[in-house]
Amino acid sequence: MEQAPYGEVFLINKPLEWTSFDVVKKVRNALKIKKVGHAGTLDPLATGLLIVCAGKMTKSIETFMGQEKEYTGTFVIGSTTESFDLEKEVIPVANPAHITLEKVIDAAAHLTGDIMQVPPMHSAIKVGGKRVYEAARKGQEVIIEARPVKVSVFEITKFENPVIYFRIVCSKGTYIRSLARDLGELLGVGAYMASLCRTRIGEFLLEDSEELPELITKIKERTA
Repeated sequence: MEQAPYGEVFLINKPLEWTSFDVVKKVRNALKIKKVGHAGTLDPLATGLLIVCAGKMTKSIETFMGQEKEYTGTFVIGSTTESFDLEKEVIPVANPAHITLEKVIDAAAHLTGDIMQVPPMHSAIKVGGKRVYEAARKGQEVIIEARPVKVSVFEITKFENPVIYFRIVCSKGTYIRSLARDLGELLGVGAYMASLCRTRIGEFLLEDSEELPELITKIKERTA
């Protein structure tokens, strides 16, 4: 009897400073097949749940990508960066000493629900067929249109000025770095994203994911 075509989904805790493609490449090499892809990019400085699909399951990538995402992390107010995360140099904006928890919660409420959001210049979206981060690296200005996104939950879990701890539940295409920028603007002191962890994609949970080294070892053992 002919075997059914191979297909598999891996839930991986993406390591810090790895690109999402680095993870895909590692899995691809271990499986020794070309048809491997991920369902939603995580920036190198973010950690957390990355769904990697192999074989016939790559057909499900778009379905996974369209599902609701949940994140936890930290914003720092009083400063900003060109990329709105720690990829670029921190630039002081204003002393945030007067910012209270109530002001932070109020600003977060303004960024909750169906909102229009401008993606950051240092992102992989395309404008005119070119990725905007390529233009940003060359110092070129690109006009990026605001896009509709949904922020179902923007919870402030702790505030230790200047650090804001958050939990965000949002739709596909939402940039957490842009929420940091917009929160900083609403507070009038600037902000950037200091850390980010994706904890959920649809029904898939980070707690059910595997660490990459252990997963690669397991794959190599079964394909040996």
